[in-house]
Amino acid sequence: MKDFLWGLTGRVVLPFDPLYTLKRQGFNRAIQKYPLVIVYCRNKKDVSNAVVWARKHSIPIRIRSGGHNYEGYSNGDYLLVIDISEMKGIEIVEDTKQLYIETGVTNKLVYEVAASKGYPFPGGTCPTVGVSGFALGGGWGLSCRYLGLGCDSLEEVELVNYEGDIITTNKRCNTDLFWALRGAGGGNFGVAVSMRFRLPKRIEKVTLIEIDYLHVDAAEQEEFLRVWQDWLKCADYRVTLIARIYNSKHDGLAMLVRGIFYGGTEEAKDIMAKFLVLKHAVYAFSYSTFLEAVTIIGSVYPPYEKFASVSRFVTRDFLQPEIGQVVGLIRKRPSGSVFTGLSLYALGGKVAAVRKDETAFFYRKAQYITWLETVWEEREYAAENEEWVRRRYPVLAQYTTGSYVNFPYRGLIDYLEAYYGSHMESLIKVKAKYDPFNVFTYPQGIIPTMGHDYPVPKEQSEPDIFLPASGDRDAMYRGFRYVTETSVK
Repeated sequence: MKDFLWGLTGRVVLPFDPLYTLKRQGFNRAIQKYPLVIVYCRNKKDVSNAVVWARKHSIPIRIRSGGHNYEGYSNGDYLLVIDISEMKGIEIVEDTKQLYIETGVTNKLVYEVAASKGYPFPGGTCPTVGVSGFALGGGWGLSCRYLGLGCDSLEEVELVNYEGDIITTNKRCNTDLFWALRGAGGGNFGVAVSMRFRLPKRIEKVTLIEIDYLHVDAAEQEEFLRVWQDWLKCADYRVTLIARIYNSKHDGLAMLVRGIFYGGTEEAKDIMAKFLVLKHAVYAFSYSTFLEAVTIIGSVYPPYEKFASVSRFVTRDFLQPEIGQVVGLIRKRPSGSVFTGLSLYALGGKVAAVRKDETAFFYRKAQYITWLETVWEEREYAAENEEWVRRRYPVLAQYTTGSYVNFPYRGLIDYLEAYYGSHMESLIKVKAKYDPFNVFTYPQGIIPTMGHDYPVPKEQSEPDIFLPASGDRDAMYRGFRYVTETSVK
């Protein structure tokens, strides 16, 4: 075994190690994968050694940072997982307003460091998501209408390529690769080991927006979607929202809105007036530091869950009959589901201000991303919940376009066009240039895996020992606590 592992540096975890069962897990526990080797890299040399070792032994590679890929593509069976989560170096250079990170840095860490100097950062909502995977896929977050997508602030990436060499990409060096990395970079071209971001202007405080609508009926959910799409047409670019129309075991039919406004509380209330006059609205507008706002939003995200989901970009308003069909998708939960939801992620503003061809992120002009999902707790319900998504996807697809690569869905037929639109051909050319032997790949890679993913027989599946305590867990779904009457301001 020592001879086999010779050349690997960093912390190596193998299938017979006591921590293997835990360390192979990702965020979506509905997906169970069994890698041959996991190597926790602590520096660039460890990453380079891992790539060289994998090629020497003809072992496929997957790249993992936060482990949040919804389809488990940062993991796999009988392969090498290069885990960069322990590469957490981070530095701010005040003179140039630049943020340097190693690629194991999470949203939580970058928020804390940036905020310590008075800066916001256009990161994601979940604190444990890796910033590298977030930004390489485009990077939607609750600052994107004001500050742009995560990839829009990215100014340089260091990458370990298929030969184990470190290459630099920016607007002056390897420019075609730098273009591709901003929207299509996750797992396709190499292992990102460091990134440089441009920091936005300092800001003292923002307004955190929270609105709940509990125990509503079907007609009220449809009205909510009408208000959403009407509001978004001329919404102030300083506010970015996520909304959910959902059906949970705890609440029944309900909705919620969460968001950040780069301005004061009273102005935020005026901007959100259309939502506040809806029946059942209970709300809180809190004027707080940026760090306090993102910490509140991310504070109760679950450490993991079991779910199936699919994303789409919405480029036009739903017509009245379509609203009924789309909202109706979540009305009946499948067996075992504790939550079905249709999430709405606002785009526009600074996202749309960037030209479509300036980065690999294609859907600049979309109004918002919608995300259909179901969450369950007991593993025996997995097949039925996955089928629930599969049957509803065609209804959603006929009124929408494309899919967000950071919210992947393995059921897509033409996934390259769905994720990258007309950028697909350019990305294939960049891939051939910088990874000619397709060393970096996965089932929905720009050049997909060819026989790398072997399903593990059911009798080898691990017992489901990771479930949290049952009860009102779905009430805390995805980090969104309830707004209480006492918090209304």
